[in-house]
Amino acid sequence: MATPKFMFFLALLLPLVLSVNGDGLAVGYYGRSCPEAESITMNVVKQTLAVAPSLSGPLLRMFFHDCFVRGCDASVLLNSPTKQAEKDAIPNQTLRGYEIIDRVKNALEMHCPGVVSCADIIAMVSRDVVVQTGGFSWNVELGRRDGVVSLLNDALTNLPPPSDNINALVRVFRQKGLSVKDLVVLSGAHTIGIGHCSAFKNRLYNFTGKGDVDPSMNSHYVATLKKICTLNGPDVFVQMDPGSSKKFDEDYYAQVSRNRGLFQSDAALLNNAETKAYVLNHKGGNQQSFFKDFGVSMVNMGRIGVLTGNAGQIRKVCSKIN
Repeated sequence: MATPKFMFFLALLLPLVLSVNGDGLAVGYYGRSCPEAESITMNVVKQTLAVAPSLSGPLLRMFFHDCFVRGCDASVLLNSPTKQAEKDAIPNQTLRGYEIIDRVKNALEMHCPGVVSCADIIAMVSRDVVVQTGGFSWNVELGRRDGVVSLLNDALTNLPPPSDNINALVRVFRQKGLSVKDLVVLSGAHTIGIGHCSAFKNRLYNFTGKGDVDPSMNSHYVATLKKICTLNGPDVFVQMDPGSSKKFDEDYYAQVSRNRGLFQSDAALLNNAETKAYVLNHKGGNQQSFFKDFGVSMVNMGRIGVLTGNAGQIRKVCSKIN
């Protein structure tokens, strides 16, 4: 029979055991090895966005671009002397904020050297960006280790382009172990940040190769975009969620519901019963539901292809392997 002391020990241990998922990640993973890890990260993000709010979108997007290629292993951060790493691929050439990840890493190395992975830093930063721009917080599972491989072609073949239709989007999300709900919820990240004209210009000028406009696009929105993104003009950018691009909210869904989704992949959410229902249910007055769902889906995405235990390494510098 178990002694009272043993039962008390189990009672203390049980919450810790329950916090670990099947991938080896855990909430509070650095509780003993680097207890200030999350607060240090949050402070850097807070200081950064106070002076450079435009980095919120790219820093949030970085987590998606990391996890969808080789899993959440910080491979997107690695440099290549021959420009053949993930960050050199066309879909990643508009990513910004690498220096902020480095700033967090440097701060953590001062407090607990060789403990916190760059992959976990990206995960924490994405949560903190959402919080600092008006969204809810969530418990980030930690314990990832960093990968040692980063290939340009992997990014090209794994990141869904903004021109994807709904069938392609559902397929790639399912390949990553994510659901249709995760797809529509994570698309809500487009509530902050910008999009470059090159990613959607075909919808304005040459949708089917005949010099036509995407007929699913709001005509007034098309006229507005054409004033910024001219046919032969430079690759400038526009807000993905006009008027609310620096605030994390549910306005993205209001835009999509009015056929004002910037990318074809945004508009595609109206072409599936489940994603359309979510869009319409969150186009106004249901923001707390979206915030809660977003945290859940970010946790789900954060489990893709993680390296734990003895796999990978803890990089000393995020842009190069040890």
